[in-house]
Amino acid sequence: MVPCSVFGEGYLCDKAKSKTMPSKILNVGLIGFGLSGRYFHSPFLSTNPNFKIKTVVERSKNEAQEFDPTIGNARSVEELLSDEEIDLVFICTPNDTHFEYAMDALQNGKHVVIEKPFSATEEEARELVKVAKEKGLILTAYQNRRWDSDFLTIQKLLGEGKLGDIIEYECRYDRYREAVAGSWKERAVPVGGNVYNLGPHLIDQALVLFGEPQTVTADIRIVRPNSEIDDYFDIRLGYADKSVIVKSSLMVYENHLRYVLHGTKGSFIKGGLDPQEETLRKNVLPTEKPWGVEPEDRWGKLYSAAFTGIVESEAGDYMPFYQNVYDAIVHGAELAVKPEEVLRTCRVIDLAFQSSNEKKVLAY
Repeated sequence: MVPCSVFGEGYLCDKAKSKTMPSKILNVGLIGFGLSGRYFHSPFLSTNPNFKIKTVVERSKNEAQEFDPTIGNARSVEELLSDEEIDLVFICTPNDTHFEYAMDALQNGKHVVIEKPFSATEEEARELVKVAKEKGLILTAYQNRRWDSDFLTIQKLLGEGKLGDIIEYECRYDRYREAVAGSWKERAVPVGGNVYNLGPHLIDQALVLFGEPQTVTADIRIVRPNSEIDDYFDIRLGYADKSVIVKSSLMVYENHLRYVLHGTKGSFIKGGLDPQEETLRKNVLPTEKPWGVEPEDRWGKLYSAAFTGIVESEAGDYMPFYQNVYDAIVHGAELAVKPEEVLRTCRVIDLAFQSSNEKKVLAY
């Protein structure tokens, strides 16, 4: 192993990589290099030998080159998309640009991964899926939270039948954050607000576990003084045999609680967040081992007649998302985050806004 000093311990330089280099390497272009591009995508793409980050679009900065001097710079989306060597594009820009940039990338023959939210509406999402299918291109959403330690742990418990049939499921993603002046995420911009920011993750997880609901009911509001965005939501998915609740507020001082599940055989309660984001923000790359291991104080507790006690969390790891995208493009594998799954999340978000505005329970 040859560590590369540019990235720090754990990263393999090109010389070391070449010994196990795949026959097909995908050239990647990132549109945007903010939190998503810098701290989520680049660490995983740069340490997976199946990918090469070729170009990053930055209008005026050169932060991508600080991460890796071999990355090329484009000053416009058009410049990046005109590069015929780019195979795959990641859309990591403000929410209201996702549809336009994704459509342009598809029209230029690029495979596309879109950050959440996938689009502003289900209608826009269907347009993108239609074009991708017509052109034979891979299109998916970055639903990395399917590979969070807590969600993997819940999937394992449900798969083992430890809770029996679920009667009630509640997932929360709360923060305590006073409105931050100057951030576009805190301004009343198109496709802005907390539903678009955190909603896609929570909704996608619920739909992965339980499938399409019968009804959608939502309460979306502003709770912080002087806030310009929706910063609170309570979205309820109606099923014949269970209640599914996803909630988020940016005004919760004690925000440790994440999941509460009640089933016919027991209950599971868990707090804390998957550690991968906080680790990535410290410039630690996912080649560092162990990876994605939660501290014990974040492990959940199972309550049942068969067993009551702490359940060690599964290790989280976002790398399978990237490997699956590669396998779908190069080997024709089935996408982990399928277009039809993306569409149902977009539909729930549309219905949630409508339900909240009209104060109605809506059929899915």
